[in-house]
Amino acid sequence: MFRVALRTQQQATRAVGRRNASTVAVQNLEGRWKTLSTAEQNTIAKQLEEAQKGDWKALTADEKKASYYIAFGPHGPREPLTGPGHTQKVIAGTLAVLAVSGGLFALIRTGGKETPITVNKEWEAATNEYLKSQNSNPISGISSEGYKGTGYIVSK
Repeated sequence: MFRVALRTQQQATRAVGRRNASTVAVQNLEGRWKTLSTAEQNTIAKQLEEAQKGDWKALTADEKKASYYIAFGPHGPREPLTGPGHTQKVIAGTLAVLAVSGGLFALIRTGGKETPITVNKEWEAATNEYLKSQNSNPISGISSEGYKGTGYIVSK
């Protein structure tokens, strides 16, 4: 019976010692997190994970804040990408993409022919005559009675 009581007391003493050590380790964790080594970060995270397995009412306010920061704080992959000069970089990148696309458009336009041979008044008139001879769109189109439109003539 005495051994069991002694063992329980030793475990409680170790738990209190760990609790005090973890309380010191988690104070102002948000400010110190980036300066800690990866091993220290992992140790603190594991200690908090073990502490959370128990009664949450027993956790201190610092431990709760540290647990929340480790789980959801802006560090690692959740760190914001914005920093000094970020807006200028985005604007410069956007303008560069627009300039490259405008230059590419101008290059393609200069390499192309002026107009295709089908875009002239004679070709369009011949298209109108062909469609009339084929009786194309006889209800409301070019082959209908009393049609007064220009048909397919769009050139000036």
